[in-house]
Amino acid sequence: MASCAEPSEPSAPLPAGVPPLEDFEVLDGVEDAEGEEEEEEEEEEEDDLSELPPLEDMGQPPAEEAEQPGALAREFLAAMEPEPAPAPAPEEWLDILGNGLLRKKTLVPGPPGSSRPVKGQVVTVHLQTSLENGTRVQEEPELVFTLGDCDVIQALDLSVPLMDVGETAMVTADSKYCYGPQGRSPYIPPHAALCLEVTLKTAVDGPDLEMLTGQERVALANRKRECGNAHYQRADFVLAANSYDLAIKAITSSAKASSGEPQESVALGPGLKLGKLRPERQPPQRGGCRGVWWHGDGCRGGHCLPIVDMTFEEEAQLLQLKVKCLNNLAASQLKLDHYRAALRSCSLVLEHQPDNIKALFRKGKVLAQQGEYSEAIPILRAALKLEPSNKTIHAELSKLVKKHAAQRSTETALYRKMLGNPSRLPAKCPGKGAWSIPWKWLFGATAVALGGVALSVVIAARN
Repeated sequence: MASCAEPSEPSAPLPAGVPPLEDFEVLDGVEDAEGEEEEEEEEEEEDDLSELPPLEDMGQPPAEEAEQPGALAREFLAAMEPEPAPAPAPEEWLDILGNGLLRKKTLVPGPPGSSRPVKGQVVTVHLQTSLENGTRVQEEPELVFTLGDCDVIQALDLSVPLMDVGETAMVTADSKYCYGPQGRSPYIPPHAALCLEVTLKTAVDGPDLEMLTGQERVALANRKRECGNAHYQRADFVLAANSYDLAIKAITSSAKASSGEPQESVALGPGLKLGKLRPERQPPQRGGCRGVWWHGDGCRGGHCLPIVDMTFEEEAQLLQLKVKCLNNLAASQLKLDHYRAALRSCSLVLEHQPDNIKALFRKGKVLAQQGEYSEAIPILRAALKLEPSNKTIHAELSKLVKKHAAQRSTETALYRKMLGNPSRLPAKCPGKGAWSIPWKWLFGATAVALGGVALSVVIAARN
């Protein structure tokens, strides 16, 4: 067998599937080389290994690199050392409310320097709505709504303020932040959680309500009223009341322009008032100022504030819309047991339309809920007189009449109990007739007269 210093033939290559040589295999090869050296050199230097070539000079497969001395120990120590904990991965999903029911993940970030929208701004988004199983049920390329006005589902109202303009995000929302137990027929079933892919396109400031034209005001109020109707149908009466209130604000913000009564304005300075432009008092056209009613010599300091006038048709249309919103607001407040607020809404309707049947019916119902049956019954009778065929008013009025009668009997019994129950009078004596009480009065009067006569005689005798 050849020696370790001069290997006569290289080792056979490793068969396929066999792992590379480990340290213990190299050590086994050293033991074989020592046996061969003892046979060829007559066992003279049996224990002296100083002249042996290094281990890397041994015949090894050409493709394998020999292990350095101490590599086995280093690997053993490295295996015993605990591996460092991996760095935490950045959070991909943002838990918006902290309950895991509404989450947001950025798919495409917005451009550098882009800002986020704030409450009251009008935003435009591209919305793709899908169910949890991936079925796409709706797509709106240009959805426009006012942020924070409850114009859309809560999932959008809560997640869009956390997006930059130009950003695309995925939002997963539980059904309570979408369409709830009612769903949205026919595409969204009840209790359906949704996946929303939202792209925030633009965010601009909302319009100045006082500067809107009549038609713009009507359109805005109608949108808010329709949003309120959608919330009401989903039995979300809080959001419905909020939308109706916003619609009323959009309508009544024109009071300064249509009241005809001048109002003080800080921006105009002292001596200037705002109001509708009267045709007989057309001001001179100075600086292009129009539609201003002032007291004094024209515009001062460039503080002319134009006011938009409306036609009678537009004012009538806004009044009808206001009555509808107040009636719907009263219905929502009644569902929420806010009786004082509902009573105030009904009273506002009756100020404009005293014969409004819905307002009369709801006002009577509110008073009945408060136990004021004596006030509720005449109001419901007035509503029934306006619409005698209304079965709902008939049923409510009959129920209130019965409750009122029961209330009166209960109050009567309570009063009797408080006064010692005067209904239980003592029974009459069988031997006494109708003249018994007058004879008693006569006997008493006679006794008093006789006593007076005797007293006067005694006094006269002493004198």
